Amino acid sequence: MISGLRGWLALSFAALMAGCSRTPNDVTTLTYGLTLAPTGIDPHINASAELGIPLDSVYDTLVVQDPESGKILPGLAERWEISPDGRTYTFFLRRDVRFHDGTMFAADDVVANLDYVVNPDHHSQKAVFLLGPFERAEVVDLYTVAIHLTQPFAPLLDSFSQVYLGMASPEALDAWGPAEYQFHQVGTGPYRFVEYVAEDRLILEKNSDYAWPPPTARRAQPFFDRIVFRFFEDPATRAIALENGDVDVLGEVPRHEAERLDASDGFTLTPVAIPGQPTQFLFNTTLPPTDDLRVRQALLAATDRGAIVNTVFGPMSPVAEGPLSSGLWSDPEAPVFAPFDPGEAAQLLETAGWTLGPNGRRSRDGTALKISIVTPGWGSHPEVAQLLESAWEALGAEVAVELAPGFGLLREAQTRGEYNLIGINFFGTDPDLLRPMYASDGLYNWTGYLDPSLDSMLAQAAALPLGSEERRALYLEVGRLLRSEALVLPIRDYTNLVVASDRVTGLAFAHSGWFPLLRDLQLAP
Repeated sequence: MISGLRGWLALSFAALMAGCSRTPNDVTTLTYGLTLAPTGIDPHINASAELGIPLDSVYDTLVVQDPESGKILPGLAERWEISPDGRTYTFFLRRDVRFHDGTMFAADDVVANLDYVVNPDHHSQKAVFLLGPFERAEVVDLYTVAIHLTQPFAPLLDSFSQVYLGMASPEALDAWGPAEYQFHQVGTGPYRFVEYVAEDRLILEKNSDYAWPPPTARRAQPFFDRIVFRFFEDPATRAIALENGDVDVLGEVPRHEAERLDASDGFTLTPVAIPGQPTQFLFNTTLPPTDDLRVRQALLAATDRGAIVNTVFGPMSPVAEGPLSSGLWSDPEAPVFAPFDPGEAAQLLETAGWTLGPNGRRSRDGTALKISIVTPGWGSHPEVAQLLESAWEALGAEVAVELAPGFGLLREAQTRGEYNLIGINFFGTDPDLLRPMYASDGLYNWTGYLDPSLDSMLAQAAALPLGSEERRALYLEVGRLLRSEALVLPIRDYTNLVVASDRVTGLAFAHSGWFPLLRDLQLAP
């Protein structure tokens, strides 16, 4: 089927690129811009938020989150029960759902999906962590499945609302395997996966058989027949693509260009707050000189985070005051995370033995103070890294910045371990996303910091009921420990500047922030 569509699409390529124009017998097409070319787009294996922009509409999830309140609502599961000990979740599934390949969705498909995620040979980068203390999935009957945990895990429903645990056709998973499935994805959602050409295009088509929209849907069937996703990795090309009509919707538009387009006729700017971790850099506590707490504290004190945010992001991005965005989890009793104080920074370095020489550079025992920063290429991290370089060189350090434009290159740089700071952040609506970042055995513990008391707090918090004061108190304590140990340099609460042509209406986003509700988009009257 896919190869046939490719031939047909090749003949119709000019029509695909025509954007949103429509005559009564035309296929309606939307062109949506992506700003990062992920190294892989299987949501069960890969971790990029960018992959969810198209694929959130290819897959349905067991439960959904209300876009406004975040309340958990029915999805593929009509209802669910949680055992008194919090270790078993039983989902009662809809009986009218079909995968895009025509097979019926049932309980054994849930088991197959979870087995695929937790298979250690597949090296899941995110989905496996969303399952927490997962033990096994069990078919109770044809349309009932039980998820067994080794201990309570409060974020599980939140996890099952995310595309990374979207339900895929087991037949497709088996047929293509973890290497090729990303090119042949099969879900149950309002859009079908048609084609993916890495770094060029991704094409979806409306699923005309879709008859099981979640209660959050404003439309039972999508308006657009086809959505073509194109890649605009260079920020300088994004405003031009919008103005030329090459794309109808595009996120991560640079601040000044976004403001300019919003002030002009024909475009609307939508700032979207993204819950989770801020734009940030993690300190490597295993490599000198950042293995010294005083050096980490000095670098924090020498950073004017407010000036950086104002310069790079402008007033629509708040200054970050902790390891989580303020909209997700804030500590009203905490002072400013790292007050800008160059004098304090200099004093800390002097105390640590890093003295300032006549050449304006600091050294200790004949060794120069050198700081290595590894920055990803997305989210304006490179611009932030340049400002950090300038600030810390003024303090007397020699600073080197290495750009890792893709996640694979970022991971390679992290594996080498030759960095003092590295930029990475993940997004989500539950603070449990701190666990893989800071737990001693966390896959993304790139600080190298090991602390059994921190491990215990993260594990305890994950097991406590959502909304409980005890859970909140534990996460506040985690935040204070990360602050006192100077493990993270938070910059700004992430805000995605999305610009859309006025030809498109109904633009709204999931509670997670990144993912547009594509089924609700339509042409302006």
